[in-house]
Amino acid sequence: MDYYYYYSPLHSISLLFVVALSVLSLAQSSTIGIQYISRLLEIQDSEKAPPSVQVAAAYGVLRRLIPSHSSAFEFRIVSKEQCGGESCFSIKNHPSKHIRGAPEILITGVTGGEISAGLHWYLKHWCGSHISWETTGGAQLYSLPKLGSLPHVRDDGILVQRPVPWNYYQNAVSSSYSFAWWDWTRWEKEIDWMALQGINLPLAFTGQEAIWQKVFQQKYNISSSDLDDFFGGPAFLAWSRMANLHGWGGPLPQSWFDQQLILQKKILARMYELGMTPVLPAFSGNVPAALKQVFPSAKITRLGNWFSVKSDPRWCCTYLLDATDALFIEIGREFIKQQLKEYGRTGHIYNCDTFDENTPPEDDPEYISSLGAAIYSGMQSGDSEAVWLMQGWLFSYDPFWRPPQMKALLHSVPLGSMVVLDLFAEAKPIWITSEQFYGVPYIWCMLHNFAGNIEMYGILDAVASGPVDARRSKKSTMVGVGMSMEGIEQNPVVYDLMSEMAFQHNKIDVKAWIDRYSARRYGRSIPSIQDAWNILYHTIYNCTDGAYDKNRDVIVAFPDVDPSVISITHKRYDEYGKPVSRRAVLERERNSYDQPHLWYSTSEVIRALELFISSGDELSASKTYRYDLVDLTRQALAKYANNLFLEVIVAYTSNDVHGVVEHSKRFLELVDDMDTLLACHNGFLLGPWLESAKQLAQNAEQEKQFEWNARTQITMWFDNTDEEASLLRDYGNKYWSGLLGDYYGPRAAIYFKYLIESLEEGHGFRLKDWRREWIKLTNDWQSSRNLYPVESVGDALTTSRWLFDKYLQSPRANDH
Repeated sequence: MDYYYYYSPLHSISLLFVVALSVLSLAQSSTIGIQYISRLLEIQDSEKAPPSVQVAAAYGVLRRLIPSHSSAFEFRIVSKEQCGGESCFSIKNHPSKHIRGAPEILITGVTGGEISAGLHWYLKHWCGSHISWETTGGAQLYSLPKLGSLPHVRDDGILVQRPVPWNYYQNAVSSSYSFAWWDWTRWEKEIDWMALQGINLPLAFTGQEAIWQKVFQQKYNISSSDLDDFFGGPAFLAWSRMANLHGWGGPLPQSWFDQQLILQKKILARMYELGMTPVLPAFSGNVPAALKQVFPSAKITRLGNWFSVKSDPRWCCTYLLDATDALFIEIGREFIKQQLKEYGRTGHIYNCDTFDENTPPEDDPEYISSLGAAIYSGMQSGDSEAVWLMQGWLFSYDPFWRPPQMKALLHSVPLGSMVVLDLFAEAKPIWITSEQFYGVPYIWCMLHNFAGNIEMYGILDAVASGPVDARRSKKSTMVGVGMSMEGIEQNPVVYDLMSEMAFQHNKIDVKAWIDRYSARRYGRSIPSIQDAWNILYHTIYNCTDGAYDKNRDVIVAFPDVDPSVISITHKRYDEYGKPVSRRAVLERERNSYDQPHLWYSTSEVIRALELFISSGDELSASKTYRYDLVDLTRQALAKYANNLFLEVIVAYTSNDVHGVVEHSKRFLELVDDMDTLLACHNGFLLGPWLESAKQLAQNAEQEKQFEWNARTQITMWFDNTDEEASLLRDYGNKYWSGLLGDYYGPRAAIYFKYLIESLEEGHGFRLKDWRREWIKLTNDWQSSRNLYPVESVGDALTTSRWLFDKYLQSPRANDH
């Protein structure tokens, strides 16, 4: 079948909405907020890499993505004036396309990043291709026609303008949940992905510990041993930076400082080559304890405990320098200057979240204003053009921030010198309740994922309309869109849609978009798969914001409670409390048991899985299909496991020993079977996480430390007493083969053992004994060194069919 003919329906649909973009007036695409940052945009434009450098960088993205077609495209940089005064890309048929061997498509853009986004737009909407993270199926390029046969666009070309200047990427904790062990090879792939998605404002936090080491040692005479106590371990740097903890997982070896600084320079160089604006860190007030001895009169206070067991001073209660102290501005200036010295340039945007996890000591608006002004002065004294980028998460969860306090902070700096990330706008938009952040420019962000948990969920309707509603609202101060997930490499459909919103001027019809998505994802349109995706859209991906709460599936978050407190009900749950911060989630009392959340009909999702399986013979060779099949089967089985666990508890409360034995055996068998399922795809393996940690080590001692860091982050943090477990457990849980079979399964078995013993011996559930045993299991597993596969084994389709027949055809699996 001719490729162009095959994709002509997709091509014509896409053409209609893309053409619509080019006829919008500029007045529709501007907001008040953009006026406030216009000077910064002009400065950034003047400091971009030369056009030849950016074009070369874009060609690099092309060659790494589709080397076979690198001669089919020509790239050129154009000015904003040629784009109607906005950032844009254009796609045209190449004037020499009829000459054999000549380029077929000409893509122009304001930056190398815009050119790369234009390439992705063409591949996506004209060639039916799909680009995802490698672990979630990678790039589907089988639908790409051969050289000489690429689809043509309209004769006068396609112009796609950004409705707002910035497309932001990352969360302050993404650097640990997802990026902790990345080397340059993995970072290069991610920067390519960013460019193809049109991201031009990425957070760039790698290597900052090396900058702090130089500042504190060279400027303030802080010793290496004092800094060993200040920095966290490699897997916990995000929380060390946020002053939540110190020392835990450390100390950092000097080789870590050195290699991460080298890596950061490569990251920044590539981002600048593509015309991106990396967001660098700024001083938030977090200081080593030893600074108090160097400056005894400085206003340095000790923060409270952040979940360490018994307020262990080895890890808890970090030190914060008051922003009103003159030393604050001095250290802020030295940090910015040291970054400029090391990196040679800056994009003038700095992230600082002094109050994100730390409530100010006073609520007087004048005091709040003085704090904000001092924080900004620290940045500005090191870079006169500095702009403060702040996560707006604090306004969402901390009741301290009432309107007077919020206004005081937001108005503490000149208008245009602060940009706020509306971090959770798809579920709890702050721009609406704060009168557009009281006039301060902001970026509409989709948070979506917490802790890198693996669960299928999302609010596609909110993603497809929220940014447009915000931009079109009266007196809008919106200046960008963004993705601020805590962890990546999951739910590719959500990120594919959100990335597209960086270039969409109008709301998207999600039903039609889903149909196109399923065709692109697998390289062709299959009715049963389209039906399955429509079911998933109306169930899993149309969830209430309660689904964004902490993943509480039993398998990966086994209850640490006496079974008598577990209420038994089979009602469908619609509400699970408001979304809260990482801290607030973890601060909930653990002496009760929250049932795993469920926001959809399990029978409908099982029907979608059945349709997926029925299409397996046609799609089993597709990497994207295999990922989705494993993920959907995992999702259905995880919810079924929750029902199985409740069957165990029903039997226990009925004094039915036989029932507890039989249901617990079935539960543990299911865990083992799920481990087998997850082993069928590289995206669900524990091994790569552990091996990537060890590969950064310089010697055997570091290898042991780094692996322990990696194992601890995904299980339980902080030292524990024999009978008291840390509250920081299971938050970073993962559905990974190896982790289920070797950790979560044995942990559940211990719980069931004590249930059975309680009934057989006629006494209550021995909660302390249970805790003592599972805490020891956790500590032993974290310290173990056994190897796990880094390559998948088994056939995803065969395994999914087997598990569907074994577990999901019974009436019990369809009782919601």
